[in-house]
Amino acid sequence: MMLRVAVLGLGEAGSTIAHDLVRAGVEVVGYDPIPEKTVPGIRRASSEAEAACGAEVILSVNWARVALEVAHRVAPVLTPGQVFADLNTAAPALKRALQGVIAPTGALLADIALMSPVPGKGLKTPSLASGPGALAYAGRMGPLGAVVEVVGEEPGAAATRKLLRSIFFKGLAAAVGEALEAAQRLGLEAEIRANIAQSLEEANAALIDRLVEGSLRHAKRRQEEMLAAAALLEEVGLEPVMARATARWLERWR
Repeated sequence: MMLRVAVLGLGEAGSTIAHDLVRAGVEVVGYDPIPEKTVPGIRRASSEAEAACGAEVILSVNWARVALEVAHRVAPVLTPGQVFADLNTAAPALKRALQGVIAPTGALLADIALMSPVPGKGLKTPSLASGPGALAYAGRMGPLGAVVEVVGEEPGAAATRKLLRSIFFKGLAAAVGEALEAAQRLGLEAEIRANIAQSLEEANAALIDRLVEGSLRHAKRRQEEMLAAAALLEEVGLEPVMARATARWLERWR
């Protein structure tokens, strides 16, 4: 029998994944509150519950702020054996709350963390899976091309790993952005960009220990350095968000 997958949320990520599922020969039922959002080859449902009814896998690809509402709306039609996979980036506490909604239905919750941007990768976006439905999700979606690593049976285990990485990657992006914006105002963007690029090219695993140990050992001096950097940003009319946040973090280790 053809696998049926419901995709709840046809934004950038949801529509890309739905498109790949259609190409893989899957029967896809989609729903989005915006009527204009659709994907060629899918059957459009009039509600989340209609889309989820009878689907072996339900993909919730919305926003974290509405994830719990979506789960409550589909719960009345869920049956044992279905996999409700929440692909939204959310705190582990929300994933556990979703488990409280899904578990009484007999369906299996899978906490799915997409570990890189979906555009360009679609269904093949590397992902982590946890929760009672993690193995079933991997077993049903893996043969279709999904790249899934199961990391535990507890809802939130996948989300925890993604958010810890996010602190680094998003924090790095913000720090680079703040430095380059200030450098641009000072006519030094090309020079500072090249310096950052060189540092990233030369980085290796040992850099992690050097960064952490150096910050702990020289916290007082580095905090003063970051306060000076914050003053520089203020001189050129920029709010030193990352510079001051770094100074506050270093203050903990003085």
